[in-house]
Amino acid sequence: MRINRLVLACLLLTSAVVSSACSNVGYYSQAVGGHIRLMLAREPIDKLLADESTPEELRGKLRTLVDARQFAVERLQLPDNDSYGSYVATGLDAVTWNVVAAEEFSLNAKTWCFPVAGCVGYRGYFDKADAQAYAEQLAAENYDVSVGGASAYSTLGWFDDPVLDTMLRGGTVRFVGTLFHELAHQVLYVKDDSNFNEAFATFVEQEGVRQWLAEHGESERVEAYNASQQRVLEFLALLKQTRDELAELYAKDLPDTAMRAEKEAVFDNMRKAYESLKQQWGGYAGYDNWFRRELNNARLVAVSTYRRDVPAFQAMFDEAGQDMAAFFELARDTGDLPREQRRRRIADYDLAAAQRLDSQ
Repeated sequence: MRINRLVLACLLLTSAVVSSACSNVGYYSQAVGGHIRLMLAREPIDKLLADESTPEELRGKLRTLVDARQFAVERLQLPDNDSYGSYVATGLDAVTWNVVAAEEFSLNAKTWCFPVAGCVGYRGYFDKADAQAYAEQLAAENYDVSVGGASAYSTLGWFDDPVLDTMLRGGTVRFVGTLFHELAHQVLYVKDDSNFNEAFATFVEQEGVRQWLAEHGESERVEAYNASQQRVLEFLALLKQTRDELAELYAKDLPDTAMRAEKEAVFDNMRKAYESLKQQWGGYAGYDNWFRRELNNARLVAVSTYRRDVPAFQAMFDEAGQDMAAFFELARDTGDLPREQRRRRIADYDLAAAQRLDSQ
């Protein structure tokens, strides 16, 4: 069965190459090669757990992941299939590298369209050098660009995606959350709407982690996780404030030189506001690395894609009586709406979430 699926992967990805413009052939070829390398390198997790030579640290993480995988099926209503039943040691810092771009005076992400995934606000590469070369090309065209590594790899349920060593770095909460996130994409994926897809999966990740920790009687870790998510919300509020200021700036009729100077001033104010946030957080400096890199439109777009509409899905979950199956039905119904209607419904849920927060 694994060989048949590998052949199917080749056929699907090769058909994408054939059906695309010649300028895209090289891009799709690297995608085919990267995918095949991962699929061929898979080792069954149950075999690794039974192998006495498997390092104990890896064995412990894989056991935890097997437990979380079962929890995902039984408690979160996530797909029960062969995804994440195998493991690949890539030895890499990231499995793919995503290029995000936005025009110099715009907060709208540049999009790329693909035969299966539809139009998305990033372009992924298996090789970091390829991603950086493409980012440099876009920068030369006067785009703001960002290149970020991804620890997980998903084919949206088309194939049996493996657990990667890149997924297992960091603490337990991180890699368990990543598992829930990637499985959520198999539940619902709306073509041409990255904001919807990533916010949905991020909410399932967060709710899944809370339930998983509670199931294991780790109430203190639930509190710590909730505190970390509150910091995320405050960080996102800072990003939203910055986006709003930039949107107001970009709507002005200013010469490019003056626009660039005011744009830089907005980002300088963002850095100062972050320093104030750190003091409120008791010195927590978890976003320092994010701020050490160049701040630009693409950086804001990349973060907002994953997080901006998460409160809307929390409101949707509450409307569903905090029942995962009913929540998934509501999310699917919303995803089936035409784009503009879908955005209006998400905006209504965002408003409901904000009103509930204000009333607390």
